[in-house]
Amino acid sequence: MITTQELREKLDLYERLMRLDKPIGILLLLWPTLWALWLSAYGKPNWAVLWIFTLGTVLMRSAGCVINDLADRNFDPHVARTKDRPLACGRVSTREALLLFAALVLCSFCLILPLRSWAFFGWSAVALFLAASYPYTKRFLAIPQAYLGVAFGFGIPLAYVAQTGVIPPVAWCLLLANVFWAIAYDTEYAMVDRADDLKIGIKTSAITFGVFDVAAVMLCYAATLALIAWVGFQMQRGLSFYAGLGVAAAIAVYHFTLIRQREPARCFKAFLHNNWIGASIFAGIVVDFLLVQ
Repeated sequence: MITTQELREKLDLYERLMRLDKPIGILLLLWPTLWALWLSAYGKPNWAVLWIFTLGTVLMRSAGCVINDLADRNFDPHVARTKDRPLACGRVSTREALLLFAALVLCSFCLILPLRSWAFFGWSAVALFLAASYPYTKRFLAIPQAYLGVAFGFGIPLAYVAQTGVIPPVAWCLLLANVFWAIAYDTEYAMVDRADDLKIGIKTSAITFGVFDVAAVMLCYAATLALIAWVGFQMQRGLSFYAGLGVAAAIAVYHFTLIRQREPARCFKAFLHNNWIGASIFAGIVVDFLLVQ
């Protein structure tokens, strides 16, 4: 018979496995989804859809973390930052992790049932495949962060399908922008673990870019903002939209000051700080629709 204390400890381990104690991943997944929900509805998103997407983001990010740690369970013990993760240190079994992943996916599926759209269900299956397969791309892709950007940004086309039934070119442009953004922030993240990743043979953009890593990050930020600006131009948005992009650009420049010396602690700080880039872009979108319809 499991005791209350043992149950609490087990739930704490599951929470850590899902990274609920580290919400930055949820935010980086949520901001692009919110951009798309507002843009696809011209500033007036369906509130039921908004709640479904917000809760779905939490569930799918949690599921993604579980499958990531399952895929990396033989690598994580050799990386200083990840060696104490529940699967890596053996405190959660592979079977438990698989059951938790299945439960999270099932909850996500139940969450989207009210939408009653076969097109949405089909695109959701694509999103699930992307999330589940991403961890394995680190074995063979030189820049797995690009794949991460597609997986993390797939809430964009899903938002358009949920609210309009179609995926217009601006949605794919937003998704491409998110790919560049993910390469930027996850390269900063990968710069923290570069020495360990080289030892164990995992591929990352920080290794692929080499001495051009900082330049690559800044170019990716520039591409992100340029693509979103193009979306704003196509949708005839106002000055507030571009002001949000301007704030995001200033934050990106600040990130340059953090990562240019490639100090792991400052690179990790830059990675975490990307929350404010996503928030600035979203704030610009919201304010613009409030002021200009």
